[in-house]
Amino acid sequence: MYMCQVKTEQSFTLTLTLIDHKKDSLCCKCGLLAVMENLFLQPTSTTTLLVTAGILLVLYVFFTNFDRKRKELPGPRPLPLFGNFFQLNHKSLHSTLYELSKKYGSVFTVYLGPQKVVVLAGYKTVKEALVNHAVEFGEKHISPVNHDFSGEQRNGIIFGNGESWKEMRRFALTNLRDFGMGKKAAENKIIEEIQYLIDVFERHEGQPFSNAKSIHYAVSNIISSIVFGSRFEYGDKEFNLMISRAGDNVRLLGSSSMQLFNMFPWIFRWARNRMRFKRNVAENRKQMKRLIGRLQETLNVEMCRGFVDSFLAHKQKLEDLKITDSHYNIENLVSTAGNLFTAGTDTTGTTLRWVMLLMAKYPQIQDEVQAELSRVVGDRQVRAEDRKNLPFADAVIHETQRFANILPIASAHRTSTDVTFQGYFIRKGTPVFPLLTSVLWDESEWETPRTFNPAHFLDKDGKFVKRDAFMPFSAGRRACPGEGLAKMELFLFFTSLVQRFRFTPPPGVKEEDLDLTPAVGFVFSPSRHKLCAVSREGIQNE
Repeated sequence: MYMCQVKTEQSFTLTLTLIDHKKDSLCCKCGLLAVMENLFLQPTSTTTLLVTAGILLVLYVFFTNFDRKRKELPGPRPLPLFGNFFQLNHKSLHSTLYELSKKYGSVFTVYLGPQKVVVLAGYKTVKEALVNHAVEFGEKHISPVNHDFSGEQRNGIIFGNGESWKEMRRFALTNLRDFGMGKKAAENKIIEEIQYLIDVFERHEGQPFSNAKSIHYAVSNIISSIVFGSRFEYGDKEFNLMISRAGDNVRLLGSSSMQLFNMFPWIFRWARNRMRFKRNVAENRKQMKRLIGRLQETLNVEMCRGFVDSFLAHKQKLEDLKITDSHYNIENLVSTAGNLFTAGTDTTGTTLRWVMLLMAKYPQIQDEVQAELSRVVGDRQVRAEDRKNLPFADAVIHETQRFANILPIASAHRTSTDVTFQGYFIRKGTPVFPLLTSVLWDESEWETPRTFNPAHFLDKDGKFVKRDAFMPFSAGRRACPGEGLAKMELFLFFTSLVQRFRFTPPPGVKEEDLDLTPAVGFVFSPSRHKLCAVSREGIQNE
């Protein structure tokens, strides 16, 4: 901090305080303007005014030049108000940003309307930001549509920030582990649910059908049993509606009208998709409150059935201690439970749908998976411990996650402080888009990035190999908290289903005609399709 004094002829002293220019030159400019305003409001002589004006001019030029010396972030030139709106493909924003990264580099800016956004592209850059600078890039940006989702209080673990987010994430991770996430208990829940799903597939007797709903019901029941302490029947109306509304919102988030609302909320606040999104959120919150209310009525703090019970028990304990200003309130519980339910359903269910479609499209790869299963497991139930002996099946799952690229842009972060990153100055509060497409399709990391190729995860001897650039769950402080559970689900569901069924296109449809174009949405799911799940027992008997 620097201070200088100017002695005036009226015998008063003007003290000019300058903040360290390395921290914030804009604050200095504001201070200079305030001093100038103060001077002109006081009686001064011509000499005093000239001397002071000279000092201010020198200082203003100094700080202006300092700002210009800062390395400017590259990016396409924006238009006033509209930003880069007309240069972006709003149905495939990630593709546009990926192409722009080839021109402007791994760190660049785009303007979504008047909002400046920093885009991070490529494995090394995304990892450096989210892992090596985890604190600086660790907050979530709350866009207008995220505000609709999270409400005024910014509750939950997806869109929360600050102490509430830290406490909810810590509590969620601890209790989800206690109720089976990543443990033997979770494996048993998954294997039990697999049988319900197999029964649904068998009822179609090898005829074409859409597996979307049944797969999402099965996957959702895993997180539901951990969060609520019990599973739902596939025909449960409330359960169906919750999943339907959550899935609908994921699709709506990727629509052009919702992107327009994020850019120009004052114009598009009454857009039909935005109003539908708000209704879905409100209805699911009401339903979540009803579910929590039923559990609260039968709560036994000595025998917690799941995450909700554990939260309610902790809340009651704090209330008994007369602690009333904690983060453990019903609104935070509704948001956190809803976050877990949605996140634990859509992404894993969508990935399973992709892997079934890919098996039907590439029958030779399905043949190899089934041969490996027959050789290693035989007819018994696949267990989590079999993964190490099923490298090809494991590689197929990982390659599906990489190739399908279901979350092309990680949910927006924001800088928690001013940061200089790769030589560029980024101000506190700037929205940041980690472009996961550019990581999973990074041409410097993957041999054939645009091709479905399980060999990406196999060495020359056919053993499974981890790849650093495999980042479908994002990374750093905001990485998916359910990653371990999701990996176990994907492995057990996939291997159990392929062990039991042969997945083929409908009669008359060739494998090469199966469409891999994703449906528009925040999460990229397969376009609507039908497949046949033919019992392998029937095939073998023939």
